[in-house]
Amino acid sequence: MTFEKIIANIDTLPPLSNAANAVRSMYASGLEIMSVPSLVRVLESDAMLMANLLKVINAPFYGLRQKVLSARQAVTLLGTHRIYMFVVKYSIDETLKADTSVYGFDTKQFNELCHLQSALMFQWYSRVNDSEVKLLSQLALIMESGKLLLANEVKKSDYIGEFRKAFNECEDIDKFEKELLGISTYRISAELFKHWDLEEHYVNTLLALDYDEEKLKEINFDLKKYRNLIDIIRTAINVKEVLSEDSILKASKKVARMGLSKGIFEETANKIKDAYFN
Repeated sequence: MTFEKIIANIDTLPPLSNAANAVRSMYASGLEIMSVPSLVRVLESDAMLMANLLKVINAPFYGLRQKVLSARQAVTLLGTHRIYMFVVKYSIDETLKADTSVYGFDTKQFNELCHLQSALMFQWYSRVNDSEVKLLSQLALIMESGKLLLANEVKKSDYIGEFRKAFNECEDIDKFEKELLGISTYRISAELFKHWDLEEHYVNTLLALDYDEEKLKEINFDLKKYRNLIDIIRTAINVKEVLSEDSILKASKKVARMGLSKGIFEETANKIKDAYFN
């Protein structure tokens, strides 16, 4: 199992679903002119997509004050940008069809982890910079896609037992993945997004997660900021720790290093934690 083999497999993956491509076309035309009735029709045309969407957005950790029962209501309450990324996330999951048990998560739990990452980014960073939170919460939702591809490769190999043992014993997920493949799964996510022609800023931000300190000095301010914000979310919620006391503390220290309020972050993280686990 090598990075080169995984990249070769990416090249053979089919396009995203018709629904995802239809919504992407609308999104590319501009959110300000996106037709809500057209978006609703796309959602309603795929019964499994719509059922999955309603199930996810009605989860307590999304913090909606009323139960969402229809596509139109979902678009009205969440906005076109978040619906767009939910559709892309669902299509990625359906395309890769991964068994995430190698990480100790079943498929439902892994999916919830991704939505928790997006919810934390949205609910926290909307209190900091509302103009940037849409892009960042979208990326947070799909940034773990590379782990789905790695899980598929591990399940097909003779390495399952060794992988699980090494993963369970590791303290640093990125270090573990780099020792295994030479890169982290965020690099794999970036390659997936290139294959599906997703937004370039998603690709660049994920690639920056693999940069060393010297390489980080070379990138522009905005890209470094986005990279650091995504790093905060993956520190608080990841396949080793989901909003544990320790992971929230480690993430809040990174928040403080960015000159942002630890209090606002910790308050939001603990609110989502209470809603998810209680």
